[in-house]
Amino acid sequence: MGSIIAINGSPRKTWNTATLLEHALQGAASEGKETELIHLYDLDFKGCTSCFACKLKGGKSYGRCAEQDDLTPVLEKICDADALVLGSPIYLGTATGEMRSFLERLVFPYLVYDPDRSSLFPKKIPTGFIYTMGADEGRAKEMGYEMQFRLTGMVLERIFGSSESLLVTDTLQFDDYAKFVSSAFDPEAKARRHREVFPEDCKKAFRLGKWLGQAGKKVRGR
Repeated sequence: MGSIIAINGSPRKTWNTATLLEHALQGAASEGKETELIHLYDLDFKGCTSCFACKLKGGKSYGRCAEQDDLTPVLEKICDADALVLGSPIYLGTATGEMRSFLERLVFPYLVYDPDRSSLFPKKIPTGFIYTMGADEGRAKEMGYEMQFRLTGMVLERIFGSSESLLVTDTLQFDDYAKFVSSAFDPEAKARRHREVFPEDCKKAFRLGKWLGQAGKKVRGR
């Protein structure tokens, strides 16, 4: 059957990013895939420590991360998966610190220091990345977020294969905006967009997951 793994880089387990990842997994499940959602903020781990054990000639950890912590079994699961979908809100212009640390540990061991910057990942799998942000589309373009997303997409493509991203803007950040200093936002407009637009974003996430499920079948040769 094969599996598709989703990685939630948000500290929230029931909010925008997690909800979209769940819809993506529903799309993958509609293609007969087993699915699993992993919350990074549940895990005790750190980013790359620059030990270079994954690059050591003849080393026992060549091509894989030598760190042993809560992330170790997750990385092993991804190595066996048919597809991978990541999700993160935007904090200070890019993915969360937990997601960035995860990407360091996931990607770097497979990246070969050769002229082609080739990959040691044992197969080609499709990947997806869902980004959520409180900024609207205009503000996101003004801040240059898409450049960050393209760079991450290029890295994922180089290491794993084909990659697609979904950008979900102007998301609802609070249940009650009156409780927070947030005069930059219109609470009624936020709530209306969440009612009217976010369900369409969930459908897009479902379609992304469905694509991952279909592309993942090729990994198994079916």
